[in-house]
Amino acid sequence: MKLPRGTLRKSRVVSDPRETLADVLDRTVTGYAVFESQETLLLDADGRGVVTFEDGVPVLAYHTGTDRGGPRALADLAVPGPYHVSVFELDTADLATAHEAAELRVPPGMPAERLAGDPALADSTRRAAPDDRTPTTAQTADDHSAVEAFLEDEEKIAAIREQAREEARARADEWDF
Repeated sequence: MKLPRGTLRKSRVVSDPRETLADVLDRTVTGYAVFESQETLLLDADGRGVVTFEDGVPVLAYHTGTDRGGPRALADLAVPGPYHVSVFELDTADLATAHEAAELRVPPGMPAERLAGDPALADSTRRAAPDDRTPTTAQTADDHSAVEAFLEDEEKIAAIREQAREEARARADEWDF
């Protein structure tokens, strides 16, 4: 997916993608966000996730490391944080060609559900979406395929388990268990 550079509006490390998704929705940003997970930042892993927005509502998702788009790209990006996130603004016309790529589209609330685990933000995003952006049967099928693809990725599952173990050990140490 090729996008023009855009105007950088924010670049920072966040522990949770929710912050960025909520901010983009609140400010009705048209442009895109580049998410670099801790795997990319710390382990020199390949790939970044790119989510485009129109008036704050997600339109497309693409993962540069796996070269997958749509819901599957969100599954590839759904790893434990932190994330380095850069938000770029563009004119709607600059995104028009990219937004024609049906295979990269995501339902409006899906990034909030998949990346942030926030049903309330997902609902707010769906309410802000234009009527013509309601999920289709094909997108719902892709959603299931993305979940299946995530569950089949043993490395991601192992990384999540290891992070959970580390967090449990840290809490046990804090509480003198």
